[in-house]
Amino acid sequence: MDKDKQQQKIIEALETVIDPEIGIDVWTLGLIYHVTTPTPKKVHVLMTFTTPLCPFGGQLKQEVEDALKAIGFAEVEIELTFKPSWEPPAELRDILGI
Repeated sequence: MDKDKQQQKIIEALETVIDPEIGIDVWTLGLIYHVTTPTPKKVHVLMTFTTPLCPFGGQLKQEVEDALKAIGFAEVEIELTFKPSWEPPAELRDILGI
């Protein structure tokens, strides 16, 4: 599979992971900072939460891992960062009216 198609499948999988507090997927929320595929069966995700004390952090990580394994990745490495701290993307602020 070429890189563009693989990247699109990854994005589509991440769009199925819904933040339970906000009701919007982690991709649209901008919680996913970077995704790389060092090997065809391994994916690395750099992500954040809306807040470092997010009560659903463990659940979100597990759902991201499950979604990526469901599209064929055998190994999913999730790296959390809080730098920079999360801010909703401009498009999302428009949608939410903030």
